[in-house]
Amino acid sequence: MTEQADPSRDRLKHHFAQRVIHQARQVLEVWQRLQRSEWNDAGMLELTEANLRLLRYAERFEQLEHAQLAQSIGASLDEVVENRGRLNSSLIARLNQAMQRLSRTGLRHGDAFEQTFLPPLRKPVYIALQDARRAERLAQQLDFFGLAAQALSDEHAFRAAITERHPAAIVMDVDFAGAGLELAASVQDGLEQKIPLLFFSHCDTDTPTRLAAVRAGGQEFFTGSLDASSLLERIEVLTHVSQYDPYKVLIVDDSKAQATHTERVLNSAGILTHTLTEPIQAMDALAEFQPDLIILDMYMPECNGTELAKVIRHNDRYVSVPIIYLSAEDDLDKQLDAMSEGGDDFLTKPIKPRHLIATVRNRAARARNLKARMVRDSLTGLYNHTHTLQLLEDACFRARREEHPLAFAMLDIDHFKKVNDTYGHPMGDRVIKSLALFLKQRLRKTDHIGRYGGEEFAVVLPDTDEQSALKVLEEIRQRFAEIHYPAQPQDLSCTFSCGIAMLQPGLDGNALSKRADEALYKAKHGGRNRVELYGDA
Repeated sequence: MTEQADPSRDRLKHHFAQRVIHQARQVLEVWQRLQRSEWNDAGMLELTEANLRLLRYAERFEQLEHAQLAQSIGASLDEVVENRGRLNSSLIARLNQAMQRLSRTGLRHGDAFEQTFLPPLRKPVYIALQDARRAERLAQQLDFFGLAAQALSDEHAFRAAITERHPAAIVMDVDFAGAGLELAASVQDGLEQKIPLLFFSHCDTDTPTRLAAVRAGGQEFFTGSLDASSLLERIEVLTHVSQYDPYKVLIVDDSKAQATHTERVLNSAGILTHTLTEPIQAMDALAEFQPDLIILDMYMPECNGTELAKVIRHNDRYVSVPIIYLSAEDDLDKQLDAMSEGGDDFLTKPIKPRHLIATVRNRAARARNLKARMVRDSLTGLYNHTHTLQLLEDACFRARREEHPLAFAMLDIDHFKKVNDTYGHPMGDRVIKSLALFLKQRLRKTDHIGRYGGEEFAVVLPDTDEQSALKVLEEIRQRFAEIHYPAQPQDLSCTFSCGIAMLQPGLDGNALSKRADEALYKAKHGGRNRVELYGDA
């Protein structure tokens, strides 16, 4: 006799899981704040207490994954205490790895692509539209993207939801409950951290209404129709979903004492470092560590800083990596000469720790933004064709070295020319952006997603066997087909075909991409809207 499910028990488990998820979010928010400022005792104490609550909730409500992560975070924080409050790169890396895993719990797939019943970690988006059915449909569509959304039918429901929990963002009809603008503005009163507001009007509006929306705190204004992909794109920008990756700095200094001092100062701000006292090893370290920024000593016996900067700049991959000279040299002419030889800044020893941290953070942030513009597709924000192939080569190298599996997938939107011909190129762009967002929402942070060209996409899946790759891409294919785009004479939905190839001995990135392309060709000619694995009969 089979045991029947108990709905009330499932609801209770779901409620407990939400408590754990909420506390996990608190841990991540404290971690993010620490990443933006110098670590201090108060911040460490707040992170420790938040993590202890997470561990207590996870153990009480039998959430094993969260309990293990909280224990891992707690062990690293204990090491910081034992190290007299000092961070080092090993501790930062371990904490960051645990936070990355914590950020992936919920509806997004974990490392083994196991889907759970837990809601996403991020706060929900509240949708308050005059048309309740439209709000429900929009909430459902956002859910397909992995974003929690809650449709609210009237002012009472809206205020009750706000009282219970502040959302990640509010989508508000200007006519909601007869006074959408005033209602949205009242929610922001007294809030130190304002909630992103996106206003909507079914009809085009006049300037006074838009001005009122701006004064109410509106950061976006939609008219006519609302589709989930465009809305999600704006929410992603407005909520500034932060990366948990610390900045990475390569320090090259022949003085062990000076290198250690620089390392400790940067580690105290949660910045990952890798230190070399032998400049001749710099190129190997660059390839392995992939830093956001390089700090060079000016005068070293084997190779001075300006010579090493020239060598680094010879490699196209490192042309845009900022180089900061850190030296006791106080001759302004010599400093300017050094900066003309590939350097971006010159800091004179001794330098105040806060000055060094601020300079590194600002330079590294700009470098990341610049790199993103150089290697990403302008329409989707995904990696461009060239950089995707570079990431595939890097992944092949690591997979062979570590003897881990690697999957590479190529996706192509079905009948895309028909979409452009029937609905116009703006709708085609919307579908492309929609699939890009969908992939970003449903794949891991460790996966690399690229726009290969036109309506074709590529995904590099490290540490992934063929069955896991098939499972996750098949599920993405099914869910993507459920998305609807408002259009005339009827709503549009799209599908994609996919080919997957696994890294085998003797293959390089180019051969692997050819195999994935062959599998994609097979999927296209097998009826489309399907996933094929290279080599399957």
